[in-house]
Amino acid sequence: MEMTFRWYGNDDQVTLENIRQIPGMKGIVTAIYDVPVGEVWSRERIRQLKQDVEASGLKLSVIESVPVHEDIKLGKPTRDQLIDNYIQTIKNLGAEGVNIVCYNFMPVFDWTRTDLAYELPDGSNALIFDEEVAKKMDPVKGELSLPGWDSSYTKDEMKAIMDEYSKVDEEKLWEHLEYFIKRVIPAAEEAGVKMAIHPDDPPYSIFGLPRIITCKENLVRFVELYDSPNNGVTVCVGSYASDPNNDAVEMLKEMLKRNRVNFMHARNIRLTGKGKSFEESAHPTEYGSIDMYEVVKALHDANWEGPIRPDHGRMIWGETGRPGYGLFDRALGATYLHGLAEAVAKNAKQ
Repeated sequence: MEMTFRWYGNDDQVTLENIRQIPGMKGIVTAIYDVPVGEVWSRERIRQLKQDVEASGLKLSVIESVPVHEDIKLGKPTRDQLIDNYIQTIKNLGAEGVNIVCYNFMPVFDWTRTDLAYELPDGSNALIFDEEVAKKMDPVKGELSLPGWDSSYTKDEMKAIMDEYSKVDEEKLWEHLEYFIKRVIPAAEEAGVKMAIHPDDPPYSIFGLPRIITCKENLVRFVELYDSPNNGVTVCVGSYASDPNNDAVEMLKEMLKRNRVNFMHARNIRLTGKGKSFEESAHPTEYGSIDMYEVVKALHDANWEGPIRPDHGRMIWGETGRPGYGLFDRALGATYLHGLAEAVAKNAKQ
């Protein structure tokens, strides 16, 4: 597996120099963040990003992400032009030698938490999701502002888009996703780009919005929409495991068997036992609800060699910064995963 690290560009307080010093680190996961959603990424901008990363001695391994415009998810008449733009961006990425794109199909909100700095018993702080708190939140009332909440929406605009989604149930969202996939994947095949859909996070409906990339059954349904290795998935074990009904390791094995794992996110979470509530934990198995050894073993047993990154980390040792994306705990996670991979490989030879 190829160890990678999320980097948010030149204004990220975690620098490429910092990342390069993490043992075993090979690649960068990033994006172009200032192009409006729905517009084409130019080859010039992609080339400059790639050059910036490679100048640090690392590889531009994955684009995370090329966002999908809400009009596509809603199935509006404007979607065809927006999909054309999306396809051109995919072609431009492929032409510049960037061949993996992570994206999601979550309505309105990306990953959602109810507290970004919950203090854990060891004094570190982490992202958490409290189901009961979330049930009391109303996005239309502007009660919460977190990563994944599009701050470009005014209160009136938020109400309008939530009203539009009131007409889109899960089956309708599946229809819109299939339409998107059947347009984009042939172009991705031609461009040599592997697409990797990210799970909904958390993997169940929030605020009455439909979510569909949520469980093993739906993963299988997704990859069968278009039978191609380019129509693959990002297996984020932390996202899937945050629903107690999911077996994240079994889901990973199913996708590996089908050769559809194009990208891996590896983080641990601890289910609190209060419904679907969870806390993001340190990466090692003993701190969470996911057996990370079994995750890495599944990848090894399948001879999987794709990019993997430590996902959200806690804030430790007094670090402050982008919630979930400090340097120290993610670096510890990367070295832990690297060590697990070495152990699994050596055990397999005995």
